[in-house]
Amino acid sequence: MAATLLTNRALIRLSTQDDAEDVRDFLQGLITNDVSAQALGDDPVYAALLTPQGKTLFDFLVWADGDDVLLDCEAELAPELIKRLSLYRLRRKVTIAIEPELAVHWSRDGSAGTLDPRMAALGHRWLAPAADAEPADDAWLAHRLSLGVTETRAELGDILWLETNAIELNGVAFEKGCYIGQENTARMNWRSKVNRRLVVVPFDQSDEKRRKAAYPELGLAVDHLRVSDLNPASLPGWQAAAIT
Repeated sequence: MAATLLTNRALIRLSTQDDAEDVRDFLQGLITNDVSAQALGDDPVYAALLTPQGKTLFDFLVWADGDDVLLDCEAELAPELIKRLSLYRLRRKVTIAIEPELAVHWSRDGSAGTLDPRMAALGHRWLAPAADAEPADDAWLAHRLSLGVTETRAELGDILWLETNAIELNGVAFEKGCYIGQENTARMNWRSKVNRRLVVVPFDQSDEKRRKAAYPELGLAVDHLRVSDLNPASLPGWQAAAIT
């Protein structure tokens, strides 16, 4: 069978049985990207839930499923994300729970699913039952890092959202209105104050004091570095363009 299954991803379903409730409206006031009915169509969007200071708590892809919304998130953190979202639910009639019938699939090539909203080169992604698909986690990790794209708490945690390359990876909508952490995020953008960046670097060139995650088996690491210390010639084209 094809190796397409991302076993380290989980799906959280947000739904409601109340016609007066709208799960997109619930999320719209919490997360960084536009998930209104006009913005969230057949293709997913990349977004995050931040601290009030604009630091990253969770990153995920948001999929529409009829009136429901599915969050394609880090499996290990799914219970914590559910708990956090539930704190904001208050009296809203929104159900937030793991979706057990579907899984996240990925393919570097082919025509299945839809292109990753962060970057077309990341490949295709789709939601389907796990069935007999084999794990593709290792291939996905190697491909993602080869493009300089970071994700998961190990790499992004406690980093200001714009310092994770969120603008370049289509992870923020500045025109959509308020959300948690919006004030500092918008201020950084308006003032062009993104002074640090997450960068994928060769492991033997990684600065241990600035390292967020290490993948010695791939010869790579993720460092949080000052923009002034970066050499554009050593960066992926999309990231070099962002700092020059």
